[in-house]
Amino acid sequence: MHIVHTIAELREKLSDFRRPAFVPTMGNLHDGHIALVQQAKPLGDVMVASIFVNRLQFAPHEDFDSYPRTLAADAQRLEAAGCNVLFAPREKDLYPEPQTYTVHPPSDLGDVLEGQFRPGFFTGVSTVVLKLFSCVFAGMPSGVAAFGKKDYQQLMVVRRMVQQFALPIDILAGETRRAEDGLALSSRNAYLSPAERLEAAELSKALKALGAAAKAANTADLPALELQAMQTLAGRGWKPDYLTVRRRADLMLPQQVQLASEPLVVLGAARLGNTRLIDNLEI
Repeated sequence: MHIVHTIAELREKLSDFRRPAFVPTMGNLHDGHIALVQQAKPLGDVMVASIFVNRLQFAPHEDFDSYPRTLAADAQRLEAAGCNVLFAPREKDLYPEPQTYTVHPPSDLGDVLEGQFRPGFFTGVSTVVLKLFSCVFAGMPSGVAAFGKKDYQQLMVVRRMVQQFALPIDILAGETRRAEDGLALSSRNAYLSPAERLEAAELSKALKALGAAAKAANTADLPALELQAMQTLAGRGWKPDYLTVRRRADLMLPQQVQLASEPLVVLGAARLGNTRLIDNLEI
């Protein structure tokens, strides 16, 4: 596996290929990341991963400085998974000057749920993903990029961006990988204390309970069901931002009277101690 840090080095390593498979990450890799690499690799003629902690998607009060950076261990895992090229740019490599050109998702998708509680987050995500795409896929007739379903809204934002900019990139959605107790794998799980780690599985349980209740409910019942789910978590010491049922197609509120009549997704975000966790469940 080749490890490169500059855009010029990356393009030189990819110059003999025609269809890269790409997994962008912020490092501190877990089994979910590795599964994306393994799923994407057969779909391209060279396997590329990136590790870059993107300052643009962190608010001033968030954990940019403390976000785990484990490049050596990550590189070993990627090589073992069959990655051919690891792009690990420094901030000065990817942003040699202030990134004043940015990508703003439409407000109906980018300013709800995660976008509401993390203003500007999806602008930072969209901008860095588009820039990474330009680094990896420049001059390529086609490519594939893999993203995990755990970041459900992020996946939708990226898909819409690729569609609207007519990028020749297929977006592969990887299923959420979970621990045995149901906790979705996340780099931020490392922040949890042992007691918090045991409690953390309650988020996925709350989503399952809300989803089960929603299947048998009407649209008018939703606000009360969502409030009850949030109160249940709050009673266990969590600080929930949202637990909600939305349409899979656009993350808008369901329109059908009978909730079971359209594809839905249950999404949740809540803080446990100092750690903010997100998860979702398609129903």
